[in-house]
Amino acid sequence: MKINFIDLKAQYREYQAEIDKEVLEVFSSAQFIGGEKLSSLETNLATYTGAKHAIGCSSGTDALLLSLMALDIGPGDEVITTPFTFIATAEVIAFLGAKSVFVDIDESSYNIDPTKIKEHITDNTKAIMPVSLYGQCADMDAINEVAKEFDIPVIEDACQSFGATYKDRKSCNLSTIGCTSFFPSKPLGAYGDGGAIFTNDDELAAKLRMLLNHGQNERYKHKVIGINGRLDAVQAAVLGVKLKHFDKEVRLRDEIGSRYSDLLEDANVITPKIADENKSVFAQYSIRVEDRETLVAKLTAQEIPTAVHYPVPLHMQEAFENLGYAEGDFPISEKVSKQIMSLPMSPYLTEKEQDFIVDAIKA
Repeated sequence: MKINFIDLKAQYREYQAEIDKEVLEVFSSAQFIGGEKLSSLETNLATYTGAKHAIGCSSGTDALLLSLMALDIGPGDEVITTPFTFIATAEVIAFLGAKSVFVDIDESSYNIDPTKIKEHITDNTKAIMPVSLYGQCADMDAINEVAKEFDIPVIEDACQSFGATYKDRKSCNLSTIGCTSFFPSKPLGAYGDGGAIFTNDDELAAKLRMLLNHGQNERYKHKVIGINGRLDAVQAAVLGVKLKHFDKEVRLRDEIGSRYSDLLEDANVITPKIADENKSVFAQYSIRVEDRETLVAKLTAQEIPTAVHYPVPLHMQEAFENLGYAEGDFPISEKVSKQIMSLPMSPYLTEKEQDFIVDAIKA
């Protein structure tokens, strides 16, 4: 049985008529940057999350970068984050000349451990950037409480968790700024790169819109140094269609993720632990196993694709050698990175396919 890791073709077939219509309207209008498709998407994204402002941008990475820029973070500043995430989280901090200060993760959620944050705060700490990994929100109330004590803004890296809920509130609207990615494989994915930034702060929203458009506050008048971080109209059109169907897909992801966990209950693996106050969108369905290489090889032999998110924690990456961390500094992140592996996951994964995967694991 040939199984897709993420079945984007099945999704396109489901919405093909709507997507084609919207994209062809963009081509006919020749309004490829900005325009009605983008403004409509931003309005609907804001409504979906409950945030006052939703600002489309060119990628999840640029969403994080722009957020740091809007907070005037630069050389000499420190940003607290997790070492167990995709490199983009810490990459944008380094790009601005600031320093990532890593805090180890909670072993059950794989998100930053809020109880360990306070001890890493210094006079140079200018932001806390938790990651809502694998589609489950970090413990944002606990993180916000620490941040409030020290008057530090919080940026939720929600690049994997758009659509997730935390205590009945939507990811991306849980802190000073929320950032998400619309990379094609994300729960809400474009047909290319894309992202969005969310905030309830009018001043920050205005600054973000300037920064993503070369620092312009009006045409050819540049108030600050910015970047070209715009979301194009074709991606906005695709996302606008998918957003209409997104609640259904979130429900299916929850059902499929829960079914995986039920079926694997008696297998020799550690399944995701979703906190009672959370609803995950299962951007990945990741299990932990002692002998990952052997299991990956056996699944590959049966044409079951897998992935590892992530095999090397950021503090052990060559790119961050200058931070001075060493193996053993973040033992939970290091342990999980050696055991974690992701299974096929999408709203279009059938029960037959899922049963085949689970049987292969148990065997």
